Amino acid sequence: MHQTIQRTLAGVARAIVPDLVHQYQKNTWAQRSLPHFIILGAQKAGTTSLHDYLSQHPQLVPSLKKEVHFFDGGTHPSIDTFEKGLPWYRAHFPLERDLQDGKQTFESSPLYLFHPRVPQRIAEVLPNVKMIVLLRNPSKRAISHYFHEKRKGREPLGMYEAFTSEERRLAPLIENANYNSHGFIHHSYKCRGLYQQQLERYFQLFTKEQLLILSSEHFFSATAACLRTVFEFIGVDPEYQVTNLQPKNVANNRTVVPPLVDDYLDEFFKPHNERLYQLLGQDFGW
Repeated sequence: MHQTIQRTLAGVARAIVPDLVHQYQKNTWAQRSLPHFIILGAQKAGTTSLHDYLSQHPQLVPSLKKEVHFFDGGTHPSIDTFEKGLPWYRAHFPLERDLQDGKQTFESSPLYLFHPRVPQRIAEVLPNVKMIVLLRNPSKRAISHYFHEKRKGREPLGMYEAFTSEERRLAPLIENANYNSHGFIHHSYKCRGLYQQQLERYFQLFTKEQLLILSSEHFFSATAACLRTVFEFIGVDPEYQVTNLQPKNVANNRTVVPPLVDDYLDEFFKPHNERLYQLLGQDFGW
C-alpha cells in the first residue's frame, strides 16, 4: 500500500511540476534575457553536439530547451510560435540575474538557416546578435535526412525516388509559401543543402562579422580547435577545455546507399557548392 501511494504521488508530481515550471517561466519573462547568439543550423550537421559542448562552458547558459523554434514559427502548421511574441520567446531563457560575470545564453534551432522568413525576423528582433552555422557536405546531409524521416515513418518513398521527386513535391508549397508545412520541413532533402541561397539571405541583413561559418567535417575532426574558434567569436574564455566531446544525436545508418544515389546527389550539388565557395571564399572540398 505504501509503495502504491508513493508511485501515485510521484506520478502526480511528474504531471504537475512541468506545468508549474512553465507557468513560472511565463510569469517572469520580462526578467529573462534574450539570446546573445544563435546556432542556426544546418539540420543533421552537428548542431546538437555543438549545443551540448557549448553548454559545458561555465560562461554559457543554454535556453531552457534546445530548439525554441520561435523565429521559424514552429514545426506544427496550425501553431505559429512567432505569433506568440517576445514574452513567449524570452520565457525560454535564463533570468538576467543569473547571467552575471560575462555569462551568455543561446539557443539552437536548425530550421532557422533553411526557413526563408527567419533572417528578416531575427534582424527585427535581434539586429546585433551573433550567429553560428555548421555546414555539412550536402549530399551526405540529404542522405542522413532521408534516413531520419524514414525512421520516423514520415517518408513513404524509396531513397532515389524521394530525391528525384523533391522539386515536384515542394513546388506548390514554395509557391504558396507554406514553409511550415509537413512536406517543406520533412521532405526538403536537397533544398536544405542549397547553402549559398540560405546564407545570402542573412548577408543581406547582417554583417559577415556576425556569422561564424564552419564545416561539420572540420568540426568533428578538429573539435577542440573549432570550439576555441567559437569561444573567441562569441567572446568567452577561449582556453576552457570541454571535457565531454562525445558526439550527440548521431544515427547509425546501416542501409547501403546505392552508387546511383551518391552520383545523382554529387552531380546535383556540384554547381551549388561552387557558388557557395565563391560566396565564402573557402572551399570545403565537397
